[in-house]
Amino acid sequence: MLKTSLFDYDLPEELIARYPAEKRDGSKMMILDRQSGEAVPSLFPEIINFLEPGDALIYNDTKVLKGRMYGVKRNENGEPGAKFELLLVSPSGNDPAEWHVLLKPGKRAKPGTVVMLTDSEGRVSEDFFEVAGRFEEENYTIRFSTPDVASLQEKYGHIPLPPYINRPDENADADRYQTVYAQHSGAVAAPTAGLHFTPELLEAIRQKGVRTSAVTLHVGPGTFKPVSVEDATQHKMHFEDYILTPETAELVNSTHSSGHRVLAVGTTTVRVLESCVDDSGTVHPQSGRTDIFLYPPAKPKAVDMLLTNFHLPKSTLLMLVSCFVPREKVLEAYRLAIAEKFRFYSYGDCMLIK
Repeated sequence: MLKTSLFDYDLPEELIARYPAEKRDGSKMMILDRQSGEAVPSLFPEIINFLEPGDALIYNDTKVLKGRMYGVKRNENGEPGAKFELLLVSPSGNDPAEWHVLLKPGKRAKPGTVVMLTDSEGRVSEDFFEVAGRFEEENYTIRFSTPDVASLQEKYGHIPLPPYINRPDENADADRYQTVYAQHSGAVAAPTAGLHFTPELLEAIRQKGVRTSAVTLHVGPGTFKPVSVEDATQHKMHFEDYILTPETAELVNSTHSSGHRVLAVGTTTVRVLESCVDDSGTVHPQSGRTDIFLYPPAKPKAVDMLLTNFHLPKSTLLMLVSCFVPREKVLEAYRLAIAEKFRFYSYGDCMLIK
């Protein structure tokens, strides 16, 4: 049994970052040593000094969908009715107009319900979707009035900021809630450890002799799902689609075989690599869906260093971090970050576990 309560901590609400730092690379960074457990405050651009020629930096190149949309039910008399909020999750795989989504309020989402999309001013459009039915638990399948869902995102979509940011999205979020290397659309949340990098810093890291490559993992809504069971090992993880290319797998394997280290940017990168590693520590290129859940006393086999943001109490992400460094040392580092007024969560500061 692994008690969920062991991963709890108290966070002053004012330390929840509601906006990003003024500059992408302007965040603080806590350095946490895997061997000693010692934590030392630093600044994010210093990350280059903890990397050596021959090391590899692996990041997640998923791109956040403008997937939060709003609409009103079309009643039989043609008049608008109840309001709906939609969050795109993934294409159904059959018809490009058909998607799996989260819908609020779910109790009103009966099969056959037609919802007219509304723009940022609340004006009702001619574009709509129809509820096809429930897909699984909280997910529904809907069919849009057009297969060009990308254009609907541009017209009506909002960046789906996490609930704890507690504000509507703004124009700047369309840029700042994406990494500079975001390429493949499909995520409902950003791989936030990567938000700190600028093209210039990445180039400086490459010039130092550190090789970089990408994995893809489309972050799903389950990333915000709290662990509600007392025994964390009984928590049911969500599935997420991922791709590990032959090129990235070869880089990870050759880096280790030459005696150098692999730095994973974010827990999502860790989840891909650890989904594809065998007992010898060799990673194999593949794609599919993973529901891997990493918690102590498991140790990472494919990753040596981790860059990660600060995570919610009692979260699966905090448990994953505790696979790198003992839980007590992680929580000590969190307490130091709180004392030093670090900013927490998606738009907050970060930690380098080395």
